[in-house]
Amino acid sequence: MSATAVIVDVVRTPSGRGKPGGALSGVHPVDLAAGVLTAVLERNGLESRQIDDVIMGCVSQIGDQSLNIGRQAVLAAGFDESVPATTIDRQCGSSQQAAHFAAQGIMAGAYDIVIAAGVESMSRVPLGSSAHGGSVSRGVAARYPEGLVNQGVSAELIAARWGFSREELDAFSAESHRRAAEAWAAERFGSQLLVVETDAGAVSVDETVRAGTTVDKLAGLPASFRTDELAARFPEIEWNITPGNSSPLTDAASAALIMSEEKAIELGLTPRARFHAFSVVGDDPIMMLTGPIPATRRILERSGLSIHDLDAYEVNEAFAPVPLAWQRELDADPQKLNQWGGAIALGHAVGASGTRLLGTLLATLEATGGRYGLQTMCEGGGLANATIIERL
Repeated sequence: MSATAVIVDVVRTPSGRGKPGGALSGVHPVDLAAGVLTAVLERNGLESRQIDDVIMGCVSQIGDQSLNIGRQAVLAAGFDESVPATTIDRQCGSSQQAAHFAAQGIMAGAYDIVIAAGVESMSRVPLGSSAHGGSVSRGVAARYPEGLVNQGVSAELIAARWGFSREELDAFSAESHRRAAEAWAAERFGSQLLVVETDAGAVSVDETVRAGTTVDKLAGLPASFRTDELAARFPEIEWNITPGNSSPLTDAASAALIMSEEKAIELGLTPRARFHAFSVVGDDPIMMLTGPIPATRRILERSGLSIHDLDAYEVNEAFAPVPLAWQRELDADPQKLNQWGGAIALGHAVGASGTRLLGTLLATLEATGGRYGLQTMCEGGGLANATIIERL
């Protein structure tokens, strides 16, 4: 009989702007990740030798984030040398996939206690660094002769296909900032937040939230991804994706303590939610960011639930048209979507976002008394994960 995989704790750092001078840019990503690993142990009274594995998501595994950053973080955190770790890349869903692997390993009986985590320092290791100097294979070039595109162009294609205007995109983005600022004012993130000490002082809030964001202010921002070549290739695009309706580059780390329900009870810890269902899909790599739609349909089919059975949804706001298209296609309640703001306000440290969203989803269910929550994430290359958890 398979074990029940439960979430006992989730912790995250604040989000720092992912560029030089950002609040966390002076912190090495190994140390940023080590901080959340240490916090997981301290908050739950565990010894490192009790951890069967650490599974860490990280996208740009080069430079300061190379050499299996999961293992480097375990060593930097002072864990016993016997504790193993691995680093995985499923693009923006890397730490969500880490949580899947952790939970599935527990359900299979291979683990008792796992930390699923993620880290990304986009100020120190810019997005795309790991692709520098690479070339396109003959097989990929033959299949997509016009070439693949960056995620910003994919967001433009989604906006064009679903007919979202610039005003709709900016209104969604302004609402994300409003909800995030309101959540911070109500201290909703406090239970999961790890204050990070830096040479410049303590960092205790998300640097990326702008409480005064309005549609009028966003309207003045220029399009980010238009070139003459792309405009000729995609005449249907109106070029409405800007820095204001995109998630900002971010530095952050996050971690989730996942274990079997039996082990949690044995240790006197409280299981807060159980993993109810999983899915992972591939989708069109040109549209790229539409994967959450089929991933959600698949997980609903597997779970036997409908979208209306769910009490909260965390759909990553890589770009505003991504959750908007998801919401329209699934006929989802906009009031249940990213209730405390999303990545447009809270930031998107790509390797860390999966476990950050998991923590926000769990805290939202606890605050509202909801039972089931869905998390889904668009990912580079036309991929997506979806997770349903059940609050206990």
